[in-house]
Amino acid sequence: MNGTNEKKLNIWNISTFVILAFAVLFIIYPMVLILYKSVISGSGQLSFDYFSKFFQKKYYWSTLINSFKVTVVATAISTILGLIMAYLLRSIVIKGNKYLNIMIVMSYLSPPFIGAYAWIQLLGRNGFITRLLNNILPVKFAGIYGFAGIVLVFSLQSFPLVYMYTSGALKSLDNSLVEAAESLGCNLLDRVRLIIVPLVTPTLLASSLLVFMRVFSDFGTPMLIGEGYKTFPVMIYGQFMGEVNTDDHFAAALCVIIIGITLLLFFLQRFLSAKFTYAMTALKPMEAVKISGFKNVLVHLLVYGIVFVAILPQLTVITTSFLKTGSGGLYTGGFTLENYYNTLLSKNNNSAILNTYLFGFAAIVIVVVLGIIISYLSARKRSFFTSTLDTLTMLPYIIPGSVLGIAFLYGFNSRPLLLSGTAILMIISLSVRRMPYTIRSSTAIIGQISPSVEEAAVSLGCNELQSFLKITVPMMLTGVLSGAIMSWVTLISELSSSIILYTSKTQTLTVAIYAEVIRSSFGNAAAYSTILTVTSILSLLVFFKISGKNDISI
Repeated sequence: MNGTNEKKLNIWNISTFVILAFAVLFIIYPMVLILYKSVISGSGQLSFDYFSKFFQKKYYWSTLINSFKVTVVATAISTILGLIMAYLLRSIVIKGNKYLNIMIVMSYLSPPFIGAYAWIQLLGRNGFITRLLNNILPVKFAGIYGFAGIVLVFSLQSFPLVYMYTSGALKSLDNSLVEAAESLGCNLLDRVRLIIVPLVTPTLLASSLLVFMRVFSDFGTPMLIGEGYKTFPVMIYGQFMGEVNTDDHFAAALCVIIIGITLLLFFLQRFLSAKFTYAMTALKPMEAVKISGFKNVLVHLLVYGIVFVAILPQLTVITTSFLKTGSGGLYTGGFTLENYYNTLLSKNNNSAILNTYLFGFAAIVIVVVLGIIISYLSARKRSFFTSTLDTLTMLPYIIPGSVLGIAFLYGFNSRPLLLSGTAILMIISLSVRRMPYTIRSSTAIIGQISPSVEEAAVSLGCNELQSFLKITVPMMLTGVLSGAIMSWVTLISELSSSIILYTSKTQTLTVAIYAEVIRSSFGNAAAYSTILTVTSILSLLVFFKISGKNDISI
């Protein structure tokens, strides 16, 4: 009997239930409160009036249509660009391939709203390119605002994700299939259409759905450049945090609607991944070939042109951070370090920088520890509870950050769980939002470790926990590092949940950037953005140095 109890109550079962309790408290409980808030009227009666209000007025449900339009178009463009870039950089010898790959990844690491802010500097009403075009062209260019601008920013920010996934898939592609098609008379376009695309379709589906969910739930970009083109996440923010006509019950109903949509997309991704997943063995891996003449020039121009446009927002914010600004946020053209003095040395402003690093380091410790344990439980201790835990940890990633922020305020705004306005809640929010990166990469690497290695350690006298700590964890570190870097970069760039949860004492870099842009303090915004961009770049370079890789293909 004692042996049975010991088996039932081992360290892994205890870990499973403790982490499940954590997930229930910080994921399920806040979501249930949102659902409750959406169906309870101000007088405390059960009511579905808030849902009726949404569907009865075009002003409200049209924002959902707008979000779908933006998301579908941006996802399609991102998928096409990502596939083209992955194929060209894998199949053709292109000068500077290594550095191009790094720049593509870098373009993905900054949050979309910084890209939006940078494009305002370039193509806004007073942007550098706008003024140039208006001086040359007879027709006046109105700027980047609205549907087209949102799609542009999202497409350039999201195609690197498709690129990374597809590039990884092309590594496993057996090139003998392509060569066989070529020997049968297929031209390049036919080989891509008939061989390459079908083989990487599972990867394209997985990555495009991730792009879809990312774009659909983003708040910062349409908030900055949408103007009259309002999207669903922006309306949720306005209903909950707006200065006038706010209604938290109606905001809760909107949150429930978007949770339902994102959950459907998530399970669609799971279904498609299971249906189309298959293994490829690269008996003859794809090798880059040299081309010459006009085709070579054209390919180089295309690849370099796309990379330049993708990396242009980062170059813009770095450049403008050293420019003087006058009234109305206009750049005067002079060189200055004042923007960095205002952000780095001013006691009133530098707390956002310190908070970002402190919260980020605390969150990444939680992410790495829990990520390793959860991935191990999912891979080695499969059960109903571990599968449930694996699914629950994905929910904060697929649900919009603003919704998670609102849920946290509902759940932790009163005793005995009074955490709103504290650094603890900010850290927990960042942790649960970005943990899936580490879990997925850790799960992938542990799947490549034979259980016999752990069994051998146990047979030599180690208990299961010692085997895990001394054998499994060190062997997992490469995959953990890859996911941890992605988690770190994305959590320090998090805006949508942080802007809901922050106070004057817990402000982060992204919130500070957003506030400076709203105030038209573009110099300070550029300096903050540069600090965030440089941090992301250095993190990526550290990853390359430690791992010995020169890409981060997934």
